[in-house]
Amino acid sequence: MKRDFYESDIGESYVKAVLSCGLKIYILEKPQYNSAYAIFGTKYGSIDTCFSAGGEKLCVPEGIAHFLEHKLFESEEGDAFTRFAATGAYANAFTSFERTCYLFSCTDKFYENLDILLDFVQSPYFTEETVKKEQGIIGQEIKMYDDSPGWRVMFNMLAAMYHNHPVRIDIAGTVESIAGINYDLLYKCYKTFYNPSNMFICIAGNVDTEKVLAKIKAGIKESEPVEITRFTNNEPDSIVTGYTEQKLAVAQPIFCLGFKEKCETSEKSVKEKVCAALLMELLAGEASPLYARLIKQGLINDEFSTEYFNGYGYAAFVFEGESSDPEKVAEEIKREAERIKTDGIDKKLFSAVRCGMYGNAVRNFNSVENIAMQLADCAMSDSGLFDEIKYLKSVTVDDVYRKLLQMENEKAVLSVIKPLEEV
Repeated sequence: MKRDFYESDIGESYVKAVLSCGLKIYILEKPQYNSAYAIFGTKYGSIDTCFSAGGEKLCVPEGIAHFLEHKLFESEEGDAFTRFAATGAYANAFTSFERTCYLFSCTDKFYENLDILLDFVQSPYFTEETVKKEQGIIGQEIKMYDDSPGWRVMFNMLAAMYHNHPVRIDIAGTVESIAGINYDLLYKCYKTFYNPSNMFICIAGNVDTEKVLAKIKAGIKESEPVEITRFTNNEPDSIVTGYTEQKLAVAQPIFCLGFKEKCETSEKSVKEKVCAALLMELLAGEASPLYARLIKQGLINDEFSTEYFNGYGYAAFVFEGESSDPEKVAEEIKREAERIKTDGIDKKLFSAVRCGMYGNAVRNFNSVENIAMQLADCAMSDSGLFDEIKYLKSVTVDDVYRKLLQMENEKAVLSVIKPLEEV
């Protein structure tokens, strides 16, 4: 086991350990807390539809990563939720574009819960009968999300933004795609992506590091590392269309405006993500002149938010919310971005926003859930837990301005959900 210790100037420290099988373990102790939070994750998400391991290229149905997440909770003895309920723990799981995570939080019986987590994630149980049953269940889930305005406005935008990248496809896939999933494909994907060399465990809270490491080392089913090659279709820098619209049951229009950033095969660095987050706050955050103007004009409300949406081979600056006139909001955002490109970034506002974000970053260490999720981000990108704080102290106005230049109006997509009947 290789082990490293990291310490920050905010009084926090954590351990990163790597087992001989390649499994990464991150632990941050919070002895003064009563609770603990654990994540067992794999670098496997909805965009991993074409890959090779051991020389064999395989393209699988869209939605299979999410399908596999559902199936892992089942076993011949029952489901893992029942086992966690018996200990009083809260358990859940999620699949995103690039990762699948299984998690629990508890205030008691942590090591018993950790045993459950290690056991069920490493014990796949699929049969033709249970797969067919799950196809019906997930098919209903997909149809439910098809009627969700907040979900559709985002994925409609992604479909209008990306020509080929699988990020344009719903994480759960489609009813048609999941019909092509069988237990043989599930086992192939499991053996490829649920290899310890592609996985990580992140823990924060009232735990003992040495005891945790011993428990994990004893509970991991070691195997030879697997070298995975991921294939994504070539994605041009251009967008598909600048506007997309759908009608659903909403009281007033909702919108999602995205600016597609130049596509690269790698992920954005921590510094780039920090610069982008600062930029979004400077441009349209609650302290910005644009936000005050849009609120005063009644064009947005407190549902308005911003996000730097990024991952392997994709990135976009995203603005979303409710508005009686989404097109007007989009034009105001574009105009403000161009104004700042001409006039430059307000240095006083930059300083205030950066201080505010630094304070929020430090406050995140008061939550074991936030810490564990940040450690999972570190595992995915091979970055350090304190990198964000470091860059929030060191990035400059010029760094953020260079990021602003990546926001181009000709690569903007406006997705709108309008009421079924216009008033």
